[in-house]
Amino acid sequence: MGGSPGKARLTVRPMRLGDLDEVMLIERRSFSAPWEESTFRGLMRRPSAALLVAEIDDELTGYSVMWFVADEGELGNVAVLPERRGEGIGRTLLRESIAVAASRGTRSLYLEVRESNEVARGLYEKVGFNVVGVRKQYYTEPVEDATVMKLEVQAVVR
Repeated sequence: MGGSPGKARLTVRPMRLGDLDEVMLIERRSFSAPWEESTFRGLMRRPSAALLVAEIDDELTGYSVMWFVADEGELGNVAVLPERRGEGIGRTLLRESIAVAASRGTRSLYLEVRESNEVARGLYEKVGFNVVGVRKQYYTEPVEDATVMKLEVQAVVR
């Protein structure tokens, strides 16, 4: 990477088909049961979905995936390159995702997160998500419960 850290510029934009190789790299490095590339391709064709990527100086560093039904949405995936975690990329992706959800008239945004993923849970709580339930043995590889969280979108974007 060139340039000094002070000059790095984080941008968030809609995901493009040309991003999928890099997205899949992040996906495989982030999750024990990664999605298939065909899942991303299918979601990119759905008008009811929004897929975003984060870049720092043209390096794809993270992504988020959401889908919407009526006035509810689900944040299906947020991932950041392991070596770039802790730089605010996830927080920025999350805030941009919430803004997109708000622009679509979403009132409630839901997500599931591994019970053991304290870093992600803390980030979600900081932006306003609250725990609303548990899905027993939701995750595989390894089997683990999911914490279900909900955000009242309009309360955050006011």
